[in-house]
Amino acid sequence: MTTISPATTAVGIGLKAEHVPDVIEYEPALDFFEVHAENYMVAGGPALRQLTRVRDRFALSIHGVGLSIGGADPLDRDHLNRLAALLQRFEPAWFSEHLAWSSHGGAFYNDLLPLPYNPATLARVCDHIDAVQERLGRRLLLENPVTYVEFAASTMDEGRFLAEVAARTGCGLLLDVNNAYISAVNHGRDPWDLIAALPPAAVGEIHLAGFAEDRDGAGDRLLIDTHGAPVAEAVWELYRRTLRHLGPRPTLIERDQAIPPLAIVVAEAERARSALLDAAAWAEAA
Repeated sequence: MTTISPATTAVGIGLKAEHVPDVIEYEPALDFFEVHAENYMVAGGPALRQLTRVRDRFALSIHGVGLSIGGADPLDRDHLNRLAALLQRFEPAWFSEHLAWSSHGGAFYNDLLPLPYNPATLARVCDHIDAVQERLGRRLLLENPVTYVEFAASTMDEGRFLAEVAARTGCGLLLDVNNAYISAVNHGRDPWDLIAALPPAAVGEIHLAGFAEDRDGAGDRLLIDTHGAPVAEAVWELYRRTLRHLGPRPTLIERDQAIPPLAIVVAEAERARSALLDAAAWAEAA
């Protein structure tokens, strides 16, 4: 099984069913693949067999979307136990989840919903992360969400909130540069404010993806996180600046809609690797 060190120029992409045959046959020049945990929480079947074959050749990053870390309800212990079994089976390089909620009162929502950033939410999120990390026996990477609305009840900005969660729980952070850019544009902020507020040592992985553009009811620019397009040039620019600030970090290209041939996504990953190598050279020369 392949493993990856924390500070690295490693690049990966999300594993898609239509790409699996080519991944297994041709072994593209990638270091890891990411999968969503909830797609593999089963006892057996072809999906698990395919993932096992991929895991024999590449490292994995497993990304959860169902823990509802920010939810008001207690954690779903059955879900957490199934997740623990999955991680034990595949031994991924990283496990990550969103700073969001997706269930309440027994109802489950097909979305990752935003939170108010205040002391009460902070305490709840930290309690949940402590419980998750204790059960899993590993560090969780918490991903900054993409948001389209903000709460009047918030008393902290997102960067300070994430930094405080990491300090209190010892969790890591998954910096989604695309999410930072989208949220900043939607709310009229500078995306660098979020990135600069994060403790560099806590950032364990970076995500890049594409977005769609629309207009809101007032006619203002509205960006939508679709993962259905190439990474935008503005996001590439922000990513390069981020690497100068943080140093190289394992980087994933996400593509979940309008999925192109494998070679197209691999080419985007190679563009990320080039930026990582440039950042490593710059750090060495500084």
